[in-house]
Amino acid sequence: MTDTVEDVELPYDDSASQQDKLEALEEQLSTLEEENEEMRDRLLDANAENNKYQQKLERLSHENKKLKQSPLFIATVQELTDEGAVIKQHGNNQEALTEVTDELRATLEPGSRVAVNNSLSVVRQLDDEADVRARVMEVDDSPDVGYEDIGGLDDQLREVRETVELPMKDPGLFETVGINPPSGVLLHGPPGTGKTMLAKAVASQTDASFIKMAGSELVHKFIGEGAKLVRDLFQVARDHEPAVVFIDEIDAIASKRTDSKTSGDAEVQRTMMQLLSEMDGFDERGDIRIIAATNRFDMLDSAILRPGRFDRLIEVPNPNPDARERILEIHAGEMNVADSVDFSDLAADTAEFSGAQLASLATEAGMFAIRDDRDEVHRQDFDDAYEKLVAEGDTESSGPRYPSYIQ
Repeated sequence: MTDTVEDVELPYDDSASQQDKLEALEEQLSTLEEENEEMRDRLLDANAENNKYQQKLERLSHENKKLKQSPLFIATVQELTDEGAVIKQHGNNQEALTEVTDELRATLEPGSRVAVNNSLSVVRQLDDEADVRARVMEVDDSPDVGYEDIGGLDDQLREVRETVELPMKDPGLFETVGINPPSGVLLHGPPGTGKTMLAKAVASQTDASFIKMAGSELVHKFIGEGAKLVRDLFQVARDHEPAVVFIDEIDAIASKRTDSKTSGDAEVQRTMMQLLSEMDGFDERGDIRIIAATNRFDMLDSAILRPGRFDRLIEVPNPNPDARERILEIHAGEMNVADSVDFSDLAADTAEFSGAQLASLATEAGMFAIRDDRDEVHRQDFDDAYEKLVAEGDTESSGPRYPSYIQ
C-alpha cells in the first residue's frame, strides 16, 4: 500500500521559511532521483545476470536431454535396394535391412559410414573414416627452407625436382614425350647430409599438400593398426591431391623380411605390405608423389626398392670440399664474420664433416664470440668450435681428424 501525501515525512520544520522549505524539497528530490538511477542500474544488472543463468539453464537442460538419449552405433552401407539399405554394424558385424529416407538415399552409396540407433534405423551419414593421426600429418604452412638454402647437392636437387616438382608444374612435358613421370624418390646416405632439408625445400616450392611422417609412427602394438594408419595416410593424400608424402626413416617399417615368428616383427611386415600395396598396388595411386629418406639403405627390403615404387634412388653423401665451403657460407650468411675468415681453408680442414655438423660448427663459433663479449666471429672461434665438436664426438670411428691448425 502506497503512502498518502500526509504520510510522507517532510524534510523541513513548519517554522522554516518558505525559501528553506523549497531548498529542502529540491535537495530531497535530487537525492530521490539519484536513488532511482541507482535502482535502475541494479535492475539492469539483475536482468543481465538472470539472462546469463537462463542461458546456462537451457544449456544444461540440453546436455541433460542428450545424456538421456540412447547411443548411436556406427555401421557401413553394404547395398542399396528398393526396400532400403543393407547395413553392417561395426564391432559385431551384424547385418540388417533398414529403411532410409529419400534425402539420405540420394547421398548414400555402398561403403558409406552411417550412424544407426538401437532399432538399426539410419539417423545420419558420417564423414569418410580417416585416422586423426593421419590428418594431423598434413603440413599447412610451408617450411621456411628454399633451394638456395641447400649447398653442395646440385645433382641430387635436380633429380628430386624432376621427380616431384616438374610433374606437378608442367605435366604436359611428360604427355608430349609419352612417358609417365617418376612416382617416388628415395634419399639415402649418412645422417646429417641434407635429406630432410631436400624434402622441406620441395614442400616450400610446390603448391601441393605436403604430408610428413616418420616410419616409427607406423609401428604399433596392436594387429592391423599400423596398416590402417598407412591406408588413412594415403586416403588423406588422395583427398588433397596433388600431394607429396614424405616418409622419414623408412627403414623402421621397410626392413628386409625375415623368418621371425614374433608378433612384433609380423606386425611390422603387415604394415610394410600395406605400404607396398599403396605405393604400387591394384588401385591407382593418383597424383601423389612419395619422398622417403633413410640412412640404413642396406636394411631395406628389395620389394620396396623396385621401379614403380621408388623410380629414383638418390644417394646424398657427405659433402666434398666445395660443398662444405658452400654450406659454411650459407650458415654464416647472416653472421657477422670477420674478413680474415677463409671458408675455403675452413672447408679443407673439416674433412668428413656432414652438413648438419657444419651448421653446428657455425653456431658454436658464434657462441664463442658471444662468450668473449664480441659481435664479430673470428677464425679462432671456428677453431675452438671445431675442437669442441670433435671432442664431443667419436674421433676414432666416425669423427674427422684434428686439422693441422689445432694440432
